Amino acid sequence: MMLKAAAFALLAAPAIALAVPQASANEDDAKQIFKAMSDYLASQNTISATFDSTIEVITPALEKIQFASSGTLLMTRPSAIKATRTGGYSDVEMVFDGKAVTIFGKNINGYTQLDTPGTVDQLIDTLRDRGMAIPGADLLLSNVYDTLIGEVLEAKYFGHGVVGGVECDHLAFRSQETDWQLWIERGDNPIPRKYVITTKSMGAAPQYTLTITDWQTDVETSAADFTFTPPEGAQQLGQDALAELNDVPPPAQPAQ
Repeated sequence: MMLKAAAFALLAAPAIALAVPQASANEDDAKQIFKAMSDYLASQNTISATFDSTIEVITPALEKIQFASSGTLLMTRPSAIKATRTGGYSDVEMVFDGKAVTIFGKNINGYTQLDTPGTVDQLIDTLRDRGMAIPGADLLLSNVYDTLIGEVLEAKYFGHGVVGGVECDHLAFRSQETDWQLWIERGDNPIPRKYVITTKSMGAAPQYTLTITDWQTDVETSAADFTFTPPEGAQQLGQDALAELNDVPPPAQPAQ
């Protein structure tokens, strides 16, 4: 029985490989759907979301390992955001009020603060320069389409898919260093439901996957939502403490 199953899998694989390119439509369809999503997101003053994410790392033995986490996000354009991320190795809250960002590690009961006046877009750039990232940061930019499309070498539309019971348009894009896919909800609310980034510059092509389980727009917020108050006993730490707030344990840090 096992040999028959294996033989079937081997026979089926070429058929699948051939079918995927034939399913793709023209590049304009993918770009138009992506642009519609970008415009819709930019028109929303406030956004809240919950998500699950996985990040893959490649060990020195060339074993691919996934690390999973879940989180929440609340954003008011242009200059306020709060995000949480809980995984097996860290429990992190980030708060930005347009003037400074605070990153609090609940697992170490310590926090660090950076003066970062500006917009959420500028915060995303600042954190990336320091080797940090907000989950799904690309999707939070004020103009997702113009920011990402410039590096795209090829775009495809693969038809429909279902994510969390929601019917979506499935898009795929290729750039020099990464391939990435988007599943965008069909209908009047073209929100991203799933985002997969594949790194081509590393062997075994590790992936980052973000699945959005709930997305709400025009939610009510207040200044208190973006104000950080240190819990009792929490210590303010230097930026080197951020190494303890990663999705993966230190020995499994992905290669740079």
